[in-house]
Amino acid sequence: MKNLVIGFVAAAMLAGALCADADVVTDANTRAAEIAAKHPATPPAVRTMAIVQVSVFEAVSAITGRYPAFRAKVTAPPGASVEAAVASATRTALLKLMPAQQAAIDADYQAALKPLADGRAKSDGIAVGEQAAAAILASCADDGSVAPNTYQPHTTAGVYVPTMFPAVPHWGKRKPWVMASADQFRPGPPPSLTSETWKRDYAEIKALGGKNSTQRTAEQTAIAQFWEATAPVVYWPVVRSVANAPGRDVADNARLLAVAAMAMDDGLIAVFDAKYAYNFWRPVTAIRNADGDARDPGWTPFIDTPMHPEYPCAHCIVSASLGAVLSAELGTGPVPKLSSTSYTAGGAVRTWGSVGDFVQEVAVARIYDGVHYRNSSEVGTAMGKAVGELAVKRLPKATR
Repeated sequence: MKNLVIGFVAAAMLAGALCADADVVTDANTRAAEIAAKHPATPPAVRTMAIVQVSVFEAVSAITGRYPAFRAKVTAPPGASVEAAVASATRTALLKLMPAQQAAIDADYQAALKPLADGRAKSDGIAVGEQAAAAILASCADDGSVAPNTYQPHTTAGVYVPTMFPAVPHWGKRKPWVMASADQFRPGPPPSLTSETWKRDYAEIKALGGKNSTQRTAEQTAIAQFWEATAPVVYWPVVRSVANAPGRDVADNARLLAVAAMAMDDGLIAVFDAKYAYNFWRPVTAIRNADGDARDPGWTPFIDTPMHPEYPCAHCIVSASLGAVLSAELGTGPVPKLSSTSYTAGGAVRTWGSVGDFVQEVAVARIYDGVHYRNSSEVGTAMGKAVGELAVKRLPKATR
C-alpha cells in the first residue's frame, strides 16, 4: 500500500510539472525572440534562438523525463521547478549571446521567477536551467559562427565595385544541428540565362517586383510589405499558434520549439552554403544589365535587396523548414489558426488556414518584393521541407 501511495504521489508530481503553466515555454519564447531580434543580422539572431530553445528543451526534459537528452546530459533533482528551469535556461543562453541586452534579459528573468515560491524546487530548477544552457553553449562554441569576412568581389583590376561586403559569407561553413553537413541539401545550379525558366522568371519579377509596379495588386503589395520582416520575430508567432493549442503540455512544447529552432537555423546554414557556392545575381542587377529592350536602367525592387547572393531564397527555406516541423506536429489533426504580425507592415496581422498556405505566401512574397525569382523560391522551399523533415526525425521521441 505504501508503494502504491508513493506511486500516486510521483504521478501527481509529474502531472503537475507537465501541465502547470504549460505555456511557460511559449511565454519565454516570446520574450527571447524579441531580444534576439535586436541583433543587427538575421542569421545570428536565428542561431541565438536555436541555442535558447534547445537549452530549454534539455532543461525541461531533464525534469519531466518525457524526452531523452539531445546534446546535454543534465540530472535534475526530484521536484525541480520547470518554470524556474525554463527562465534560467533562457537567461543563461541570452546573456552569453546578447550581453548588450543584459538589462532586458534580467528584467524578464526576474518577472518570470517572481510568482514562484522561494525554496528547493525553485533553486534546483534554476540550477538545471543553467546547466542545460551551459552545455548547449559549449557544444556550439566552435560551430563556425564567428569568422573573418574574406569575401572577394568579382571585378577586374582598376574597375570600381561597391565596397559594402555581403552578409555572412561564412555562414554556410557552420556546424549544423541536424544536417550531416552544410551542403547536404545543396541544390543544382540556377537556371541558364538562355533557358525558358529564366525568361519566365525575369519577366515576372520585372513586372511584379518593381517599386513602381502597376501590375502588382493591393493584396500582393500587402504580402510583400509583411514579409519584408525577417526572423526571428515574424516566424515564432506561427509556431506559438500551434504550441498554444488546447491539450498541449510544457514538455511537448519544449520539444516543438527546439525542433523548429534547429530546423530554421540549419535551413539558413544550407541556404548560405548554396548562395555563396553559386553567387547568382539579384533581379536589380539582372534587370539593369540586360541586353536591348529587356533592360531597364532605372528599375528598383519594392524593398531593399538583401546583401547576399540571390539563389536560393532564404525566407523560403526558413518558412518551409518550419512548415515541415509544424506539419509533422499536427499530423492529421485539426490545424489551429496560424497567425503572425509584422513590424515592416505597421504591426499588421495575417492569418493562414493551413501550413501550406503560410509556406506558399512567404515564397511568393519574395517575388512581389522584387528580390527573388520564382525558381529560387521553389528551390528554397523544397530545401526547407527536407531540412525540417530531417529535424523532426533527429530530435528524440517521447520515452513515455
